[in-house]
Amino acid sequence: MWVPVFALPMAAQLVIAVADGVPKFDVTASCRAAAAAATDKGRLQTCIDSEHKARDQLAKDWSTFAAGDRTNCVNGMRGFQPTYTELITCLEMERDVRQLRAQGPKDEATAPKKTKKSKGSRD
Repeated sequence: MWVPVFALPMAAQLVIAVADGVPKFDVTASCRAAAAAATDKGRLQTCIDSEHKARDQLAKDWSTFAAGDRTNCVNGMRGFQPTYTELITCLEMERDVRQLRAQGPKDEATAPKKTKKSKGSRD
């Protein structure tokens, strides 16, 4: 696979940033948009405070998430105004899905049904 030379430093920088720790997001734009949709006058500051608390918690838990999950979730947040709440949600979902898949179905009732393919089926 051919990768443009100019993309390599950017990709390496992102991986290093993810490996080093929690990325730094400017949550002001997201919080400002949330505040504009709310009737509560203090919504902007409440949102910013909440995001700072989420970042602090994420910093404590960062090493407990798989490196691949951290990379995938951070990469998925490029191109818009991400929040720490969204990043935590992504990381928790990645972790939980992996755990559920590792457990497999608990019994026959929850196992996927096997269906017979009919003749002429294109599956």
